[in-house]
Amino acid sequence: MSPRRQSMGRWLWQTYLREHLPIIVIALVVMMIEGATLGVMSYMTKPMFDNVFIGGDMAALWVVGLIIMGVFFLRAVTSVTHRVLLKRIAEVSAARMRTDLMAHLMTLDMGFHQAYSPGTLIERVQGDVQALGRVWTGIITGLGRDVISVFWLFGVALFIDWKWTLVALVGIPLLVAPSLAVQRYVRGKARTAREVSAAMSTRLDEVFHGMMPIKLNSLERYQQGRYEQLNDDRVATETQAALGQALIPGLIDIMTGIGFFCVLFFAGSDIVEGDKTVGDFMAFFTAMALAFDPLRRLGNLSGLWQAAAAAVERIRELFDIRPTLVSPAAPAPPPPEAPEICFEDVHLAYGDLPVLRGASFTAQAGRTTALVGASGAGKSTVFNVLTRLVDPGAGRATLDGTPVADIDIDRLRGLVSTVAQDAALFDESLRDNILLGRTDVDPEHLQKVLDAAHVSDFLPQLRDGLDTPVGPRGSNLSGGQRQRVAIARALLRDTPILLLDEATSALDTKSEAVVQAALDRLAEGRTTLVIAHRLSTVRNADRILVMDKGRVVDDGPHDALLARGGLYADLYRLQFEDGRQVVDTAAAKRKRRPAATAPVRAARGVVARLFGGTDPS
Repeated sequence: MSPRRQSMGRWLWQTYLREHLPIIVIALVVMMIEGATLGVMSYMTKPMFDNVFIGGDMAALWVVGLIIMGVFFLRAVTSVTHRVLLKRIAEVSAARMRTDLMAHLMTLDMGFHQAYSPGTLIERVQGDVQALGRVWTGIITGLGRDVISVFWLFGVALFIDWKWTLVALVGIPLLVAPSLAVQRYVRGKARTAREVSAAMSTRLDEVFHGMMPIKLNSLERYQQGRYEQLNDDRVATETQAALGQALIPGLIDIMTGIGFFCVLFFAGSDIVEGDKTVGDFMAFFTAMALAFDPLRRLGNLSGLWQAAAAAVERIRELFDIRPTLVSPAAPAPPPPEAPEICFEDVHLAYGDLPVLRGASFTAQAGRTTALVGASGAGKSTVFNVLTRLVDPGAGRATLDGTPVADIDIDRLRGLVSTVAQDAALFDESLRDNILLGRTDVDPEHLQKVLDAAHVSDFLPQLRDGLDTPVGPRGSNLSGGQRQRVAIARALLRDTPILLLDEATSALDTKSEAVVQAALDRLAEGRTTLVIAHRLSTVRNADRILVMDKGRVVDDGPHDALLARGGLYADLYRLQFEDGRQVVDTAAAKRKRRPAATAPVRAARGVVARLFGGTDPS
């Protein structure tokens, strides 16, 4: 076994199997008993033939028969016992590994989750761990029952005649080189199969999450074709891996056949000459025949381990990844109240793409500060830096003068509540989506939160009220209802900092009015940062920061920014040059026109009647 495989086996043992050592020992003892029974069964064929069938001893018939029947009863009990014990170990260990892996993945940075699709990670947590769960039982069974069975059966064969045994095993050394080659082949194919499975999970995840655009763009056949191709790849890879796993037992079959053929010549002459009895041959033959199945299983175990090794490598790769955004060793205390937020010459790039290029600003404590600008200006990245979803390459963000990098990450994020355009709801009840695991909220306080967030307005429409399932990603609720649930969450958290990211941009006018009223109440007494493309939603902000190409290029209240001109005024004019304002402008121009003379008005009337129109005046 290679050092890498040894380290993987040691990791599996130390991390997940060693804690089950007492149960494993019991299972191994039980399997040893089961394995030893095969040796007893094979040896009992000697007195059965020599004493009973040939010698005609009826007393021996009862003894042999009862012993063989007892052996079968013992095998039944030991077989059931060790199967249940090993299944328990495999399931508990796999469950713990899945939990550990999921918990570890949630600690990794957002950059990692942007590089790996959800489908790939689901396959790592589910499929790879399942592949390992299958092999644990096989390995322990092989080490316990099958090794002991082969040991006792070869012991019987050697006891009958050591020369026959050597002849029967003459072809075994020829298996070494082919077995090594097959193991490398199986391992490569098994890893490819895991990767194809991950790609299939990714495709399913994207299809089911993108069902609406698929239907609107008639992409059903296209997506079916892509998934069908992945299925074909998996069939081919799994078939090739199965071929490799089957080759080693097949080679054992061939070598065993050659060995039996050679034994017949040696044993036949010994029996004819009277050196050995028929019972000797039958005991030897039975021992070798019974050794055939455990040998094949042990041979197959090598291929099975190679398949599992691919899964182990992929799981270890994930466990070896460490988050780069960690809490400081000696964290500073977080601010006790709504803090002043300050960005000082912050630079940040995603790969080679610069996003923030010296962003500097101050958001006053307890006030509302809006971030506006074109897409790609760096507004959302400001939120990411503030909550340490990403660290800047240069510069720093501070809360009341304390750098956010000096605050414990969990406590830092505990200062912040977020309401975004796409409220992330879980496929649980409405109550669970609001409480998010909290058990310390009394009913009266919860009711106040529901009222303040206007969740109470639509609760009577729901069949089970707060216990109504919201569906996958909140699909059973409207956009406005989902936003109000997000606001209720933020109210319940009661944090000093509030981040609003396009919280009303996807709502109709009526829903926007209700949600905006709830947001205004939520922002009271908090340091609030608002990202908005629709400038009408931020005109009442205490301060507006205008961002362009990763910098703050202007700031001030709404009226001052409009009066000063510049980028904000340009954005405002672009958004508010709608049909209503164009009509109003045309009406104003008409008012400024001098009144038409009587002949001119008469001429306009004639033209209008001729062309079926109306008098333009």
